[in-house]
Amino acid sequence: VLQGYGLTECSPLVAGNNDFYYKAASCGMPIPNVEYKIDNPNDEGIGEIIVKGPNVMLGYYENKEATDKVLKEGWFHTGDLGYIDEERFLYISGRSKNMILTKNGENIYPEEIEAKINNLPYVNESIVIEQEGKLVALIYPDFENAEKQGLTNKIEEVMEENRITVNKILPGYSQISKVKIYYEEFEKTPKRSIKRYLYQNA
Repeated sequence: VLQGYGLTECSPLVAGNNDFYYKAASCGMPIPNVEYKIDNPNDEGIGEIIVKGPNVMLGYYENKEATDKVLKEGWFHTGDLGYIDEERFLYISGRSKNMILTKNGENIYPEEIEAKINNLPYVNESIVIEQEGKLVALIYPDFENAEKQGLTNKIEEVMEENRITVNKILPGYSQISKVKIYYEEFEKTPKRSIKRYLYQNA
């Protein structure tokens, strides 16, 4: 299995790992005839991924306003945040609209934290949101496996242990202050992406 990155507007592939050039943590390198770069990178080199190439769409059908927002001087602005290493491998950090800016000016990419939480015991999926200046993890636990291990009544304790565990590997400015447990799967789009906007005030 090889990881790649793409969008419908880019027909759809932009970058990909292959049998000869790959880094497991990355999305690979640009496909032939495609360019990408990072627009307005921060101190860590993270910024919006923009793409140019013959695979990029001409525009949204009969919607010039939407087209003008994403196509600028031949570059397609993806809305995705990431960085490029010294060998041109691409890494995704998250969506620009999901980024959380702290009071101290630090950028937090909730998807990166969620990926770490989702790898912890008895977690099905999670969403990280900001509430009153603090980060909160909304977690839908793996109740089925928890029940098999006799942990159904201890799920809150397990998730608190997970919070402590993940905080040990997170920078101080992106620590999870508390966990909220959800007893039903998060609502999804047809593409199986979580409808994050439904949970911002959870």
